[in-house]
Amino acid sequence: MLETKKVYLKTFGCQMNVYDSERMTEQLATLGYSETADAAGADLVILNTCHIREKAAEKVYSDLGRFKEMKDERRAAGQDMIVAVTGCVAQAEGAEIVARAPVVDLVIGPQSYHRLPQMLANMSAKTKHQIETTFPEEEKFDHLPARSHLPTRSASAFLTVQEGCDKFCTFCVVPYTRGAEYSRSVAHIVAEAEKLVDRGVRELTLLGQNVNGYHGTGPDGQPWSLARLLARLAEIEGLERLRYTTSHPRDMADDLIRAHAEIGKLMPYLHLPFQAGADRILAAMNRKHTAQEYRALIRRIRAARPDIALSTDIIVGFPGETEAEFQQTLDLIAEVGFAQAYTFKYSPRPGTPAAKIDHQISEAVKSERLARLQAQLEVEHAKFNAGCVGKIVPVLFEKTGRQNGHIIGRSPYLQHVSALGSPDLVGQIRTVAISSASPYSLAGTVTAA
Repeated sequence: MLETKKVYLKTFGCQMNVYDSERMTEQLATLGYSETADAAGADLVILNTCHIREKAAEKVYSDLGRFKEMKDERRAAGQDMIVAVTGCVAQAEGAEIVARAPVVDLVIGPQSYHRLPQMLANMSAKTKHQIETTFPEEEKFDHLPARSHLPTRSASAFLTVQEGCDKFCTFCVVPYTRGAEYSRSVAHIVAEAEKLVDRGVRELTLLGQNVNGYHGTGPDGQPWSLARLLARLAEIEGLERLRYTTSHPRDMADDLIRAHAEIGKLMPYLHLPFQAGADRILAAMNRKHTAQEYRALIRRIRAARPDIALSTDIIVGFPGETEAEFQQTLDLIAEVGFAQAYTFKYSPRPGTPAAKIDHQISEAVKSERLARLQAQLEVEHAKFNAGCVGKIVPVLFEKTGRQNGHIIGRSPYLQHVSALGSPDLVGQIRTVAISSASPYSLAGTVTAA
């Protein structure tokens, strides 16, 4: 019987990091580790990091300062604590992390976390630090444990199907921290999906840095598109909903647009970043699409699926952005109408081409533009949610709510929905009559089955 140890794992950043953290937790379970929310009592602390924004990286170092104190206290009590930094900060900064924070024992990039068990086994008094930030030739998913031995935490789950990116947007570190585009095989994805469904998952979100560029090998030995993969996953009995994120406008192929009309399990919600509304800025970002091309693409998508809701990513204050160019971003938002959006001030990341561009925008200007952008988007969000009042909406319930007797779920449009209901409904899809809306959530009554 394995000795029970405790692991504290904190996840920063994107959904793919959430997925990676889940896989690390499953790995560690086979070694006798159970999760704890008490970092001070953990034998192993893991920070699974994000490098997209400067503040995200700085939060990691702030946490490491706290963990040094905890580690010192445990050692004084005759116990030990292993501290690991994984994810994109680990990949980008490598040995610099250990130099800046000697408390760190393990530094592991996002393509190498399948080596975590071996690195833990190599820990000894003589092994002060281990750093693994290569891009291994072996496929990491082949070395991870099956997902069937642990109970599911939710009716929804993430499933990584594609990693890396070859687009090289000038503001983005992903090609440098996640590597070149790689697509998992259809067989491996289907097998993992089936195990998740066996554990009670009813909704899968397929993940990739450029997920609609998916081109994994199918059972016929040929590369399959994302649309074809979605059609295959829709055949799995017990799987009720499918989503995917994050997409690039250049890879919204005709068959993927058709899939939104033809695959009933594919939810009418699409995250499609446009980043900026001015063509000069888009060119400087190396996005390889124009604002007009994005508008035309949205018209095609809505023609295929008229009830689709859209979300996006937007960056304000990219180097050289003028007030007039920022206004073009606001104009595009008003024209398209987004149910949700993720907004960011441009953050120069070391090693990216945009960090070297002259005419960096001041923080004051970026903050002022971000405030205006968010104010406009809040109106859009509130309008979209208000439009759901009076409608009957299918909701996948995921957990009990904070208010006694309430359960919480998500609509097809990813809105949070609260309703009075029995905890027995968690994991089920029930229709809800929407009676009220806020900018960020809906409330209603579960209708008769």
